[in-house]
Amino acid sequence: MTTMNEPVVSEAEREIERLMTLHPKGFDLSLDRITRLLEMLGNPHRKLPRVIHVAGTNGKGSVTAFCRALLEAGGYATHVHTSPHLVHWHERYRIGVRGGRSQIVSDEMLADALRRIAAANDGQMITVFEILTAATFLLFSEQPGDAVILEVGLGGRFDATNVISDPAVSVIMPISLDHQAYLGDRVELIAAEKAGIMKRGRPVVIGHQEFEAARDVLVSTADRLGCPTAVYGQEFSAHEEFGRLIYQDEFGLADLALPRLPGRHQYANAAAAIRAVKAAGFTVTEAMMEKAMAAVEWPARLQKLTEGKLLQYAPEGSEIWLDGGHNPGAGEVIAEAMASFEERQARPLYIIAGMINTKDPIGYFRAFADIAEHVFTVRIRGSESGLDPVVLAHAAFDAGLVAEPAGSAAEALQEITRRQVPGAPPPRILIGGSLYFAGNVLADNGTPPT
Repeated sequence: MTTMNEPVVSEAEREIERLMTLHPKGFDLSLDRITRLLEMLGNPHRKLPRVIHVAGTNGKGSVTAFCRALLEAGGYATHVHTSPHLVHWHERYRIGVRGGRSQIVSDEMLADALRRIAAANDGQMITVFEILTAATFLLFSEQPGDAVILEVGLGGRFDATNVISDPAVSVIMPISLDHQAYLGDRVELIAAEKAGIMKRGRPVVIGHQEFEAARDVLVSTADRLGCPTAVYGQEFSAHEEFGRLIYQDEFGLADLALPRLPGRHQYANAAAAIRAVKAAGFTVTEAMMEKAMAAVEWPARLQKLTEGKLLQYAPEGSEIWLDGGHNPGAGEVIAEAMASFEERQARPLYIIAGMINTKDPIGYFRAFADIAEHVFTVRIRGSESGLDPVVLAHAAFDAGLVAEPAGSAAEALQEITRRQVPGAPPPRILIGGSLYFAGNVLADNGTPPT
C-alpha cells in the first residue's frame, strides 16, 4: 500500500481545483448523480466493510473520533470519512491499518482516485462534493478494512453519502438549527432530514437531544422503519463520578477515565460512540474503552494550542483554545466548557472569531454574553462566504458583547497582549466560529492535523 504522509506538493489539490472549474460548487441535494457515477465506477459503496453512518447538527465529528479511537483500540482497520477539512482536502479520508492508527490518505492515492472518477464521469453534470464522496467509496473499497465511519456532509436524506443501503448502524447526534435554507427552519424538519439515513431494520443509535421535538421525530422514524433503537438517557448514558466516566447501557456498566477531549458534552458523545460500535456488531471490552478515552483526538474541537507560531503573539501564560463550532447549539456547549474552566481557574476570556454568512452569529455569540471580556472579529481567508469583520463585530455587539474587527488572528493576539495588565492573570482565549477559520488558524500556526 502507498505510504501515507502529509503531501508537500499536492497533486490531489490541483486536481480538485481543476474539477471546481468544470463543476458547480456547493450542494445539490439529490442522489441521482452520485448513484449514476458510482455505477460507472462499479458500485464501490456496495463493497465496504461494516459502515457506521453518522448524522447530526453538532457532535458528528466528536462521535466519529470516539468511534475511531474505540475501534483502533481493538486493533480494527478503520477507514474514516469526515467533512469539511481544516487545512488540506486529504484530511477527509483516513485509511485504516489493522493493529495501528489510521492515516490521512496519501496525495498519490487521492489524486489517482480523483482522476479515475473524473474519467468515469466523462464531463456529465455533477458537483465537486459528489465527486469527493465518490472518492470516499472508491478509496475505502480498495483498501483492506474492518469498518468505515462515514460522516454525513449536509442533512442526511439527500446527502451524497446516503447511497449506503445497509449500514451496520445509523447514528444521529444532537439536532439544532443550522443550514435552514436547505433543511428547514424548525428542529422537527431538520430532524426528519437527518433521520433519512436510517434504513429499514438496521440498528439506530440516537445521541443526546436537547430538543424533545427532535428526539420524538427520530424515535418515531426508527419505530416506523422497524429499527432496533438505543436512545441516550434510556438505553445508554454516561456521567462523571469522582473524576471518572461512568458509562452504562443495557449490557452493563463501565468505570472509565474521563475522555481526553475536554468539556462535559463529550461524555454523551463518548457514550453514543460506545453504543454505536456495539450496535455495529463489534465486541467492545472495558480495556478498549479505557484506551479509547485516553487516545481520542479531534482537531479544532476544544483543541488546546500549546505550540506553534501564533503563540508568540499571545500574552505569556495564556490558555488558548481552538474550536470550529459555528451555530447557536455549538456556542452554548463551548460557552459551558469555558465556564467550567473558569470555575477551576479564573481568567479573563477573549474571543477571536471568524464566521461564514450562512450561520447565525448573534445566536452563537449570545451564549458568551455573560462570560467574555472582549471579541475580536477576523475575515476567513480563502472563503467567498466569509462575513466582513465589521458586520461580525456588530453581530457580537447585538448579542451583548464588546467587539471590534482585527486584521488576523495574530493581530488580535497582539492586541490582547497590549491590553494585558501587569500582575493580572494571563487570559483564556477562544479562537473559533467556523471550521474554515479554525483551518486558517492551524495553517498559520504551522500545526495542521495529522
